[in-house]
Amino acid sequence: MAATLFTHPSAPSPSTFLSSSTTLKHVTAFTTKPTVPIHHTKRTICLSAASVHSPTADPPPDVQTFWQWLQDQGVVSAKSPVRPGMVPEGLGLIAKKDISRNEVVLEIPNRFWINQDAVAASEIGSVCSGLKPWISVALFLIREKLKEDSQWRVYLDILPECTDSTVFWSEEELAELQGTQLLSTTLGVKEYVQNEFLKVEEEIILPNKQLFPAPITLDDFFWAFGILRSRAFSRLRGQSLVLIPLADLINHSPSITTEDYAWEIKGAGLFSRDLLFSLRSPLSVKAGEQVFIQYDLNKSNAELALDYGFIESKSERNAYTLTLEISESDPFFGDKLDIAETNGLGETAYFDIVLGRPLPPALIPYLRLVALGGSDAFLLESIFRNTIWGHLDLPVSHANEELICRVVCDACKAALSGYHTTIEEDEKLLEGGNLDLRLEIAVGIRAGEKKVLQQIDEIFKERESELDELEYYQERRLRDLGLVGEQGEIIFWETK
Repeated sequence: MAATLFTHPSAPSPSTFLSSSTTLKHVTAFTTKPTVPIHHTKRTICLSAASVHSPTADPPPDVQTFWQWLQDQGVVSAKSPVRPGMVPEGLGLIAKKDISRNEVVLEIPNRFWINQDAVAASEIGSVCSGLKPWISVALFLIREKLKEDSQWRVYLDILPECTDSTVFWSEEELAELQGTQLLSTTLGVKEYVQNEFLKVEEEIILPNKQLFPAPITLDDFFWAFGILRSRAFSRLRGQSLVLIPLADLINHSPSITTEDYAWEIKGAGLFSRDLLFSLRSPLSVKAGEQVFIQYDLNKSNAELALDYGFIESKSERNAYTLTLEISESDPFFGDKLDIAETNGLGETAYFDIVLGRPLPPALIPYLRLVALGGSDAFLLESIFRNTIWGHLDLPVSHANEELICRVVCDACKAALSGYHTTIEEDEKLLEGGNLDLRLEIAVGIRAGEKKVLQQIDEIFKERESELDELEYYQERRLRDLGLVGEQGEIIFWETK
């Protein structure tokens, strides 16, 4: 799947160190970032910087039933500052009164959370104890959805059947992502979910038919995965993954530029062991307007599309992941790996390049390390082990610097050739408007990736044009020894 572009024999020559495709570094752990939900109808409106803040209609009957259930359970009351409402995104939280910045708008007690504790206390708790958190919660959701008498029925009835996450796109829709890292990541995620389903089906579902009397399909498993990916909160105190009914109706706004204090876990009172999920409004909101939060400032458009099914127009949301690796066939593999690990990296390293931002600080030193060979290999000797990273912060040699420039530019050219449209064609489509939401996402993603690739290519082409003006290790060493003058001239010492 990955195009290997740089393997390193004894002398520097292009082969495999740079992979232009992405890997599933965000998949196997499900997610480690605070994942906050967006509510989707069957097809959602894409959020952009011009989000509409006004509700349009009363919620449908099933949402009203859900709201009444929450009131009956004492979770909300007539004095609650927000209520569910219909908004352009589908469902959202509407202010019932003027809300101040950082004012608490919801507090949901832990007895209404769906998490590992809820699974453990259920009939399937004993067979789910050894599963990954998201898989155990996914099985719980599916089982409760298939039960007509589920205590969670009124909540499950308002959940969407799918989202606009790329995981749910058709083959025709995915074809619009040709050449993108998002496509390879999406296909990898789908394969990962399918493999997890086949495993849990064999080990848990089929051997325990008395606990799972209704058939559970791969589609059911994808539904649960999509719900958790788009709606679950994680990285909360003591919680690896939790669904919080009502709080998960909160929508995202790109105009909010802080994640601070939007939510927290706190005690229910001095003499109570119960916990509350407390949700605050990061902005002042007028009565009748929608309450928003910021989902995650650090997610790229590709991650937003994969998790939630929308993208933003902000340039800093466009990113491209360069995957670099030290080839096992490299004669200096052991030394290079030791140096990489000593400096917080490894055999494979991932660098997220963001549009309009400088390159990650460790990218070029790592490139120089992987490209190191030939007459520069002396820097890998143990005598330099404690200082080599400092040397790699600066150009090592003309050959080393030329090699990394050439390899990166070749990788960018190869990656750009994989798209079936140009940036100009994509921008013309976006300017024309009236695109289907999923097509708009696809066009935005591929245009953004290409812009980042062009940026990387330009940086390294400019660097290549300056090779003759750079100072390399040998010149720096001679200067440090006093053997080279300020203008680069060699100093000859006279003897008497």
